Amino acid sequence: MSDPRLELLRDLPGALLVVDVQRSFADPEVLAHLSETARADVAAAVLGVRAAIDLARAGGTAVVWLRLRVPPDNPWPASNWFRGRAPDDPWPTEWEPCVEGTAGIEWYAVEPLDEELVLDKRTYDGFAGTGLAETLHGWGTGWVAVTGLTGDCCVLETAGSAFTHGFRTLVVADATASHDRATHDAALRVLAEHSAVVVDLAEIEDLLLTP
Repeated sequence: MSDPRLELLRDLPGALLVVDVQRSFADPEVLAHLSETARADVAAAVLGVRAAIDLARAGGTAVVWLRLRVPPDNPWPASNWFRGRAPDDPWPTEWEPCVEGTAGIEWYAVEPLDEELVLDKRTYDGFAGTGLAETLHGWGTGWVAVTGLTGDCCVLETAGSAFTHGFRTLVVADATASHDRATHDAALRVLAEHSAVVVDLAEIEDLLLTP
């Protein structure tokens, strides 16, 4: 561990958060419109998430899964407004991510064990309306390591919210990616400046193996 702040976590229970590793955000067939670089970044991040999960399970660190789940009859009005959609525009369209009843909501390349906690969310923030903070505090969790997709959206919002809820927050850089490298790098810089320690998986291997 090179960062002295990581040493301060050794005696605290932690949890690994897996954010939105779903087909809408990770499946190369769905992401065919992205650049080759972006698809490669996502593929590498999914491998990083899988490695982080394996370490956490081996060490007994809690793994919590966050999944975007959008009811087809209940859109998120603020999101539609932000994207320039009028209230009477047809919805959902075929490109809407993670809609119930579509393949986009499915896990991609990783999936939870029966005993692992899975929480459905409606927004970018994995803490909003999910009870995640209360659950983690109830477990005595002192720190969280955030992985998943995408770094400039749901990982950014979830990590910032984790910090706001009082958790010492890590973001695992090689287990997250975005669909644009520039915005991804900017998101990691913002997190590192204000709310999270940005690490590579190798730096927190010991933490994941010692819950």
